[in-house]
Amino acid sequence: MTVTGQDSDVARGLDGLEDERASARLRAALAVGSAPDPRYVPKLVERCATEPEFFVRDMLTWALTRHPVGLTLPALLGEVRAERAQARSQALHTLSKIGDVRAYPAITPALLSDADEEVARSAWRAAVVLAPEEERPALAEVLVTQLGRGGQETRRSLSRALVALGEVTVPALRAAAGGTGPEVRAHALATEQLLRDPDSGFAGAIEEAKRVVALGGARGEGA
Repeated sequence: MTVTGQDSDVARGLDGLEDERASARLRAALAVGSAPDPRYVPKLVERCATEPEFFVRDMLTWALTRHPVGLTLPALLGEVRAERAQARSQALHTLSKIGDVRAYPAITPALLSDADEEVARSAWRAAVVLAPEEERPALAEVLVTQLGRGGQETRRSLSRALVALGEVTVPALRAAAGGTGPEVRAHALATEQLLRDPDSGFAGAIEEAKRVVALGGARGEGA
């Protein structure tokens, strides 16, 4: 069988993605994305699940976005159900970059509440990007169940997702603000404050919300 120049390029690209040097893997991912070929897709998806370096993973995602959605979408939808947390997280991140709304049904409540915080955060971001207009109120209802979860960065990520959904989140946020858990109440109040005034900043909004909750309040002014 004759080996063409293109075959050689593909072979080099696939080998480069497995190089022990991160800089070489980065160059290989850039080359693969610059000259897309269907034969790259399985390896790119596989590497996303195991690649230890963030900047290389980001280039792998970019390379996948350069390939036809008809090839990448089925592979990524399979990965969101993978056992490895990084596989789920990176697949969700890549789906958010591709932006094809057909992926939205794969972002299940189980992913939105995944025990791994990075997976959950990736699911929140992807869901907000991909959710059709008619699904956004239901998505807000699921997202508010995660209020009060994790540390400040995780809570900031959730607030950003809820704010990005817009006014449809208000009923769910106000219901949560009237609940019994102080952490959940404060997070709900802070998120609604950010929705009203995005420039207020999460740190300031959460501290003010904690003061309100400590004083026995459930809602901010104008609620």
